[in-house]
Amino acid sequence: MTAMHLPVTPITNNEKFPWIVQKFGGTSIGKYLENIANDIVKPYLEVRRVALVCSARSGETKAKGTTNRLLEASKEALKKDSKNYVRIVDEICQEHVKSSQSIIMNKEILKELEKQLIQDCLKLKNFLEAAQIIGEITPRSQDSIIGVGEKLSCRIITAVLQDKGIDAEFFNLDDVIDQRLDENNLNQKFYDYLAKRIADVVSKCGNRVPVITGYFGQVPGSLLNNIGRGYTDLCSALLAVGLGAKELQVWKEVDGIFTADPRKVSNARLLPIITPEEASELTYYGSEVIHPFTMEQVIRANIPIRIKNVINPSGKGTIIFSDINEVIKVTSKKGLLSGSRCISTLLHENGYHVDMSRRHPTAVTIKNNIIVINIHSNRKTMSHGFLAQIFIALDTYGIIVDLISTSEVHISMALGVEGDLERALKELEKLGTVDVLKNMAILSLVGKQMKSMVGIAGKMFSTLAAANVNIEMISQGASEINISCVIDEYNADKALNIIHEHLISNLPVL
Repeated sequence: MTAMHLPVTPITNNEKFPWIVQKFGGTSIGKYLENIANDIVKPYLEVRRVALVCSARSGETKAKGTTNRLLEASKEALKKDSKNYVRIVDEICQEHVKSSQSIIMNKEILKELEKQLIQDCLKLKNFLEAAQIIGEITPRSQDSIIGVGEKLSCRIITAVLQDKGIDAEFFNLDDVIDQRLDENNLNQKFYDYLAKRIADVVSKCGNRVPVITGYFGQVPGSLLNNIGRGYTDLCSALLAVGLGAKELQVWKEVDGIFTADPRKVSNARLLPIITPEEASELTYYGSEVIHPFTMEQVIRANIPIRIKNVINPSGKGTIIFSDINEVIKVTSKKGLLSGSRCISTLLHENGYHVDMSRRHPTAVTIKNNIIVINIHSNRKTMSHGFLAQIFIALDTYGIIVDLISTSEVHISMALGVEGDLERALKELEKLGTVDVLKNMAILSLVGKQMKSMVGIAGKMFSTLAAANVNIEMISQGASEINISCVIDEYNADKALNIIHEHLISNLPVL
């Protein structure tokens, strides 16, 4: 979509100002367009250059989100004589048009937007029709199909900003990769190249506000297969690195990261700052923060990540930034100092006055829908062969293990419900006696400094025992910042609250 250069209210976006990259999720785009334009982008433009990266628009439920429905349309296209894919794409188009009509007042902008939305969806229907004729959708074709979701949402955001007097420009990253690359060599060198390429493309916007698709084209071996559904977060991280941004902002519908899920723990508190390691553990064990690999890209460039609330833009949010002992240098052009003064300055700028030398747990989280598998060897294989065959079976059927506890002839594993569990169990039963426990949950206590805390594990387990919460399995991560145990899902909320009350709530957040 070509930028529409209509009369706009002058907004400061001077090239001398540092960049801030703002990433918006599908729910924010689906519900809070006014907030994004008026309460977030406009105020930041007074003191920063702003670049936006957008996910596909969400629906009332996750299943009804644009990306999931595009995946459903691709499946329908592979069914002989099915025209359901046409219905699905038409519904997606109508919903985006209707959303646009409810917020955009300028008739010229709205007319151009509707034209672009309809054209994108028509191209998609033609693409799916061709796929149905040949009876095949390759992984890379699948990427192109889901990429339409980001195009539609970015077109809407661009038009909304223009309608609010902000000179915005739509950027489609379909063709950003301009080299032939080996899918088996997508290493850090590739991501460094991609960061520079995305930044080079976006920098052509001049003083306009770039609105960038989270989908960034034909990654060798498939974007979904090699990177997964979190590619929009990764795109925003790479853009931040390429631009040398002052920070990456991830806008959600919560104030930031809490000491526990505030929906389940009434006295959970907002954490002003958290380390990447802690954020990674919380993400893996039930709290949706940001993917660890995405964090790695910006943290290694000494760019802080801030989690903010699209409904409460004035809130300070949570900053994800390296531990003071791991910060070596922050370049002067970012306006920050090095080492501990770097973090102190960052926190002071945002109204935080904290002590970075905390020596207590940071947060507690729950991961539900867990299954525990206990396998006792039949001794027909050596111990090393026993373990090897178990993991081969799990890998074959796409099963990921969250926690594991082993002895020479016995292994206990906690895992999610993904993968073909039934077929995996048949393979595992060849190795020994298999017991399955369903409706379990993983309770995880996380804290960067916990490895120096004598007795914290004992206190955690004795607290659970006093509350009559039975522990099925115990594991401590190799990072030493996470102590986890498996409990009955029935006791999950009770255990979450009791651990938070006894080990976290009465302590300072930093």
